[in-house]
Amino acid sequence: MLFGLVDRTTIASPLKRSLDDVTQRVRGIQSRVARASLQGDGFALSSAAQGPTDPGDGINKPVDVEAEMSALADEQLRFEATAKLLEKAYASLRSAIRDR
Repeated sequence: MLFGLVDRTTIASPLKRSLDDVTQRVRGIQSRVARASLQGDGFALSSAAQGPTDPGDGINKPVDVEAEMSALADEQLRFEATAKLLEKAYASLRSAIRDR
């Protein structure tokens, strides 16, 4: 009876999918940083361009830890903004149901 009500009346579904996408990207970043930290001398950025590599593609290319951490900060901001929007969407739906 109420199935699909949230999908039809709010933007909750696209926001939830966006949160899932951000989570998947963060997991990828975490994986690359973890692999880079296990090689060489840990998190030393000076050797990051030469030593640690990302074997995920089958090509041994260097992992730029600084760039990955910047990407992680960007994804964190996206996640927080999307979570706030989703919270507001649910709050407006809750308010609409209460007012009826």
